[in-house]
Amino acid sequence: MLARVEILDPRLTRPNDLFEVAEELEGDRVVAVERRGKYLLFRLESGLALLVHLRMTGGFHWRPVAHERAVLELDDGSRLVYRDVRRFGTWLVLEDADLESYLAAKNGPEPLGSRFTSAWLRGQLARRRAPLKAVLLDQRVVAGLGNIYADEALWRARLSPLRPANELSADEVSRLTRAIRAALRTGIERQGSTLRDYAQPDGTSGAMQDEFRVYGRGGQPCPRCRTTISKTRVGGRGTWFCPRCQPLETP
Repeated sequence: MLARVEILDPRLTRPNDLFEVAEELEGDRVVAVERRGKYLLFRLESGLALLVHLRMTGGFHWRPVAHERAVLELDDGSRLVYRDVRRFGTWLVLEDADLESYLAAKNGPEPLGSRFTSAWLRGQLARRRAPLKAVLLDQRVVAGLGNIYADEALWRARLSPLRPANELSADEVSRLTRAIRAALRTGIERQGSTLRDYAQPDGTSGAMQDEFRVYGRGGQPCPRCRTTISKTRVGGRGTWFCPRCQPLETP
């Protein structure tokens, strides 16, 4: 049970008042913790749900940390802290009846789920002339795919992040579908990437950064062909790729 809820940063719940949100949560019981795309979902006994988007630096910790934005004290005496260095994270309380429609409007299918197919992805890409990577980062196309794993998936699929999305062949989309799943599964196995702020709730680091093939490796050799990895920007995001393995023009 959430014995006491203290929200310390008004940006976390805006435009809703932080004291009102804390009052809604306090005394309720968490019955399930789930994930949808980049959202953490805390289902509550009352029928409410707390929807948390961690953004770039948000995270929950069992130990005291700097940059605390909220504190959840549980009825067993434990203390769960929400930390967010850059303060981009959000907390939203919704009625259970409104939850699915809210999430469906913001998220496409889960990439490791049965609804994420080559046919789905091809249909989404066919409508867009934007650079391939920019389309992949649209959460309505692939739920939960972020900057790191988009780069890693495109390298695995041998596709340029700058290719117009609607120019991919059926074979290339199938390759990309498999590559997205493979990149994410590797990230899960390695418990995420610790570059600056990310850590698991117990404070330990992830190990995915040791598996990067292109992300953050500008100027280093491609592990597949030894060509120097390049960096550019796509949709305002730093983007790393191998010019030889991932040519802009279709071979």
